[in-house]
Amino acid sequence: MSLLRVLGRPMLASMFVAGGLDSVRHPQNVAGVAEPVVRPVTDRVPLLPDSTEDCVRLSGAVQVVGGLLLATGRMSRPAALAIAVTLIPTTLAAHRFWEEDDPDQKAQQRIHFLKNLSMLGGLLIAADDTGSAPSLVWRGRHAAHDLRRDARLVRHSVRAGAGPAAVAGRVRAKLSC
Repeated sequence: MSLLRVLGRPMLASMFVAGGLDSVRHPQNVAGVAEPVVRPVTDRVPLLPDSTEDCVRLSGAVQVVGGLLLATGRMSRPAALAIAVTLIPTTLAAHRFWEEDDPDQKAQQRIHFLKNLSMLGGLLIAADDTGSAPSLVWRGRHAAHDLRRDARLVRHSVRAGAGPAAVAGRVRAKLSC
């Protein structure tokens, strides 16, 4: 693993571990802000808890676990993707700059929105990072290619051996008569 990955993953994950812990411990601090985003999502996804505070806790727990996995390099691709999924509603709930009337608050919220958008981009890059190892798609393609090649070789071997075997069978049949 490269030095950039060893340093970069924990740096990217640190924000999610810290923020996730805060959401797990004190969901009431953000439940009011999260309500307009959480309610439509929980109405459409029956697996999610009905309580906004429970959804905030769940999101925080995903961020903590995903952040720790990302930081340690264990299952970092699915961890980054899971964190990215939680970051979208978090950003939409907490940084609604388009609803702000005060220019200073609007500017602050826009900065935080763009910061989260940048972190989302980093998470998507981390979710796609194979660490120089071939991806599953690449491995599957090459395994299929290898199987086709092996099947072609078997077909050619059978055809090459079938002709002389047929001749030997005819000769043996004539000799035994």
